[in-house]
Amino acid sequence: MATIHGSKSATAKPASSPETSSTVTIIHGPPTPPPKSEPPRPKQRWFLTLVILAVIGGGATLGYPWIKPYLVLKQPTAPPPPRVTPVVTAKVERTDVDLYIGGLLGTVTSFKTVTVRSRVDGEIMKVAFTEGQMVHAGDLLAQIDSRQYRVQLAEAEAQLAKDKATLKLALMDYDRYEPLVSSRAITKQQLDSQEALVNQSQATIQVDESLIENVKLQLQYCEIKAPIDGRIGLRMVDLGNLVRANDTAGIAVITQLNPIAVVFPIPQDAISRVQEKMQADEQLVVEAYDRERKVKLATGKLAAIDNQVDPLTGTVKLKAVFENEKGMLFPNQFVNCRLLVEKLQQAVVVLTAGVQHGPDSMFAYVVKPDSTVELRKVVVATTEGDRTIIRSGLEPGETVVIEGVDKLQQGSKVVERGTEAGQAGPPKTAA
Repeated sequence: MATIHGSKSATAKPASSPETSSTVTIIHGPPTPPPKSEPPRPKQRWFLTLVILAVIGGGATLGYPWIKPYLVLKQPTAPPPPRVTPVVTAKVERTDVDLYIGGLLGTVTSFKTVTVRSRVDGEIMKVAFTEGQMVHAGDLLAQIDSRQYRVQLAEAEAQLAKDKATLKLALMDYDRYEPLVSSRAITKQQLDSQEALVNQSQATIQVDESLIENVKLQLQYCEIKAPIDGRIGLRMVDLGNLVRANDTAGIAVITQLNPIAVVFPIPQDAISRVQEKMQADEQLVVEAYDRERKVKLATGKLAAIDNQVDPLTGTVKLKAVFENEKGMLFPNQFVNCRLLVEKLQQAVVVLTAGVQHGPDSMFAYVVKPDSTVELRKVVVATTEGDRTIIRSGLEPGETVVIEGVDKLQQGSKVVERGTEAGQAGPPKTAA
């Protein structure tokens, strides 16, 4: 008898055979699992391994550049060196300083300006000057046609001779009449009439002589001469023109240039400083510069102070006299003047660019021997041009920064602009 497990239980009777007879029982139960797959063969395993390695190698090759920064070990870095600021410096000095009242726009004024005009009528026969020439008083400038005046002179001289002859005759008659009065040959009235005739002839001669002097004067006026020393300007009448006495335009203008004056204003707050010096009989020096304050034109002396302050500008006018030997000053020229009012002896001076304005006080960056800067408060006495006089805070020989201060603070490292940042030693000073 055999037992077979299956999904259902049943009994089957096999076919009978002649030898044996048996009974088979079929029992139905859970399904039999499928047989396991056969393990891969060795050749298939090696091929799969090669494919996997190839994929991994290609991916590594393509991705290496991207992951390389992350694979490098980060090395420890040194702290950055302190920042070095390039600057320009200047030395603090002890020197004498002249204090000026400056920024004064003045006007050059001539002491004498003459318009040369003709005093007689006539044609210009000669022009004896060159435009722009320096002339002296008495130099011939122009010649007027004088022939008509010479004729008038000859006529006046002839009339004088005639009147002298008349006077001579009257005197002779008077001499004859005088003894006849005592003998009563003529009356006293006739003698008196003759005496009056003599006096009349004498007066006529005086008139003739005056007329002659007048004609001679007209002849002198035919020669136009320079009345003053100075520079003559451009001529306004050419040769051959007819001029009349006292023409408005004139022939030319002569202006005195040496000496010459400059009138300029000063603030009313500075009057006391100037007045104090003038009352002490000190000669105050005035310097005249061009409009850009670069070229010094002349040096003069203060001559006078006006007697009132202009209420609109709050200034008072001063007049200075310049010798003007070089002829650099011209009338009506605008010049910048500065008045020397005081001289300071051995003052502590630094360039104005080295003094900074803080919210509470002024200060300067002082360069120490280790090339670091120190913020130092300073007290300023006054400023003269590009130099500042220091009352306290700085000492002669110290070095201050004049350019590059906007990037500095207390203890900043500095180096002279144009040199290497790592160069040893303090910055060089500006020349």
